[in-house]
Amino acid sequence: MIDISIPVAVLLGLIGVAGGIGITAVGPGGVLPTIGLFALTDLSPSAIAGTAIVTHVATGLAGTAAYLRSGQLRRPATRRTAGWLAGTALLGTPVGIMINSVLSPRWFGVSLGFLVLAAALLVLIRQLRREPADPSHPPLPVVAGLGLLVGVAAGVIGIGGPMLSVPLLVAAGTEILESLAAAQVQSVIISGVGTIGYLAQGAVDWWLALIIGLPELAGVLIGWRIAHALPTKVLRYALVIMMLGIAPYLAFGH
Repeated sequence: MIDISIPVAVLLGLIGVAGGIGITAVGPGGVLPTIGLFALTDLSPSAIAGTAIVTHVATGLAGTAAYLRSGQLRRPATRRTAGWLAGTALLGTPVGIMINSVLSPRWFGVSLGFLVLAAALLVLIRQLRREPADPSHPPLPVVAGLGLLVGVAAGVIGIGGPMLSVPLLVAAGTEILESLAAAQVQSVIISGVGTIGYLAQGAVDWWLALIIGLPELAGVLIGWRIAHALPTKVLRYALVIMMLGIAPYLAFGH
């Protein structure tokens, strides 16, 4: 456990709230705790990823419960997509953890920066792209490939999954709320496997996980309401601008 000042703790808590809102309102958002830990602490890459991924256990469960309540996860097609995303992530996440163990802080920052840039572009493309008139779930081999890819990336960086799964599913023709719902289930598996993997390395700071995780959990519930009640166009553009602005710093400036 590292010592941090009260202002840093407050800022990490606010980042947790913003991350939680992003997770269930637009998908990308789970990377914000990783960004906060990378920018505001001196944790090693494995401790950053391990501490961040622990917070997504509770957010994934809360998001899954919320989208089950609102009906998206009661649809057979959504459950099928969620199951394949989760199952293949079960294989990909340990690979990502192994990759993280050989990353230097510099290359961790570069990896994080490029992942943030990719997520920003995916969100922007999704925003500019007209929703299909007849949205559908992609074929299972495509879903399996996406789940494996996202699992590896999540294990490396310490994210839950919706950051990449949601824009990728939407780009493949899935309706936004069903994409968000399926990604929450995947997040439970990624974060659970990731927590076990990073705990085995002693790479989890529980105090920081609590500081970020509790506000993040509140943000998940707020984001779920936003996704159902309000247009998220402004929030999506704000998220894109923020991620495009911070990606170069993460990759080259830390």
